[in-house]
Amino acid sequence: MIDPCEMELAAMKSCLPPLGEYVASLGMERPLADYGKAEVLRLVEVVVDAYQAHMLLEHERLAEKELAYFEKRLSRQPASSGGLR
Repeated sequence: MIDPCEMELAAMKSCLPPLGEYVASLGMERPLADYGKAEVLRLVEVVVDAYQAHMLLEHERLAEKELAYFEKRLSRQPASSGGLR
C-alpha cells in the first residue's frame, strides 16, 4: 500500500491483536518458513478479516456522522412552499 491514509493505518494496527493471537496459537517459536500452506492462508485470512472489519466499522461511523450533519442542516431550513421557482 502506497502512502496509506490515517484510516488505513488504523485498520492495519487493528490487525495486530488477532494476528498475534493466531501466531501464538501456532507457537511463537516457529519461524514463518515452517508454516504449512493452510496455516499461511489462515494467517492471511485473519489479517484481511480484521482489516476489513475495521474499515467497515469506520465507514459506518463516518456515514452516521454525515447523516447526522445533513439531517441537522435540513432541520434548520425553512419549510418549502411545495414547488421549485
